[in-house]
Amino acid sequence: MSTVPNILLNNSVEIPQLGFGVFQIKPEETKAATLEALKVGYRHIDTAEMYGNEREVGQAVRDSGIDRAQVFITSKLNNGFHAHDGALAAFARSLEAMELDYLDLFLIHWPLPGIGDYVETWKALEEIYGSGRAKAIGVSNFQPHHLERLARETTVVPAVNQIEIHPYFTQEDVRAFDREHGIATEAWSPIAQGEVLDDPTIGRIAGRLDRTAAQVTLRWHVQRGDIVFPKSVTPSRIAENFALFDFELTDDDMREISGLHRNGRRGPNPDEFNWIP
Repeated sequence: MSTVPNILLNNSVEIPQLGFGVFQIKPEETKAATLEALKVGYRHIDTAEMYGNEREVGQAVRDSGIDRAQVFITSKLNNGFHAHDGALAAFARSLEAMELDYLDLFLIHWPLPGIGDYVETWKALEEIYGSGRAKAIGVSNFQPHHLERLARETTVVPAVNQIEIHPYFTQEDVRAFDREHGIATEAWSPIAQGEVLDDPTIGRIAGRLDRTAAQVTLRWHVQRGDIVFPKSVTPSRIAENFALFDFELTDDDMREISGLHRNGRRGPNPDEFNWIP
């Protein structure tokens, strides 16, 4: 079984660099997919209240027979609960849904600049962190100016910033800001929802290495130092996405893949996105 490296967060908590994501996995399929991932060797699961499958993630972890302390579990605050008391209540609901005593990481899902005050939201997460019910707290989809405001007005530096990253949208500016301020970067949509899998550059590198385009793309993320959590409900692909640590990309491979950047954001712009489900 491959050994997944751990990344040390700024509060000395360790997070596995490779995880399993459950975004867009139907609740009725989540338990089986998560159990398969845990069987393969994943020990990091990324979910969110907005995904509607927290309960099934919790069931899978319990039914796996793996010690809870050996599985790193992340969830995220639903956009509708950014007010201080609402955030506290939403976090409690997430714990209840998963039947957990604590989360390893809890994130603000989006900054929502046109709706609420994400500083107020962050202060609620600081309280949760102080209580020990979240081992680490962080943000998702935050831009440098959002993070700068948190630094001015709050106390705890986010442990991670989870943002859209893939070869067509490399986010070098946000990654550099995170790195400078001791914030680990997590990559969502790591293969651009499959768009990069037909890229001829990635295909050529994959052919030379006798690997799949997905494996090459995920390995690019790993070698950049980002935390990544591909998702699939297909057992063979769950296993394929885990097999990233017995090969390496050359410096030239890395440069070629990074050179595919075309500012190809696929998800919403965090400075404009204000959707509440």
